[in-house]
Amino acid sequence: MIDTFKHKGQRKRLIEQLAQRGITDEAVLEAMGAIPRHGFVESAFRDEAYEDKALPIHNDQTISQPFTVAFQTELLKLKPKMKVLEIGTGSGYQAAILAQMGMKVFSVERDRRLHLEAKSRLEDLELKVELFHGDGSKGWPEKMEFDRIIVTAASPSIPLPLKEQLKKNGRLVIPVGTLDKQKMTLVTRINKNEWREERLQAFRFVPLVGQYGFKE
Repeated sequence: MIDTFKHKGQRKRLIEQLAQRGITDEAVLEAMGAIPRHGFVESAFRDEAYEDKALPIHNDQTISQPFTVAFQTELLKLKPKMKVLEIGTGSGYQAAILAQMGMKVFSVERDRRLHLEAKSRLEDLELKVELFHGDGSKGWPEKMEFDRIIVTAASPSIPLPLKEQLKKNGRLVIPVGTLDKQKMTLVTRINKNEWREERLQAFRFVPLVGQYGFKE
């Protein structure tokens, strides 16, 4: 993956924009400044890789807007070596950010082509991420429990399997709502049978399709 001085300069300007928009977690900004986003977008949109907007990828999916990636990641309140589950690998960009931050990353993707393409990109960058091809709305029960879970697709509700796969005091960040509009939701596990939910600002994501998401 070729990373030129031009790309690095574009990333620096993007990181400055994210900071101006209110992202304060230096570890998040540093990771996003290190990962070459242009390597995760389709070739037709490579010139737009460092604009703060979502871009289309295979099968009507998107690589999230950089601000959205930063906002979700900051909400996780990550600490080094935490075990993090991502639902919706997509291009692999969010997983790359988490791995760059030193997390133990597990990521699930239902689209096989996206799964394989993300695997190739992450290997090219020598980032260690465990990937699984399957229904992300079910989480990854065999690998539970997780310190943090991040969902990068819109869900009509908070899937119970994801809540159950959180450790005590674990945090789940997920956009919840209709197909047209969702509220970013922060879920914290209090104990075995209790979770606290906090609804934040509005976003718009592609749908989470699966048993506990939207129907195909």
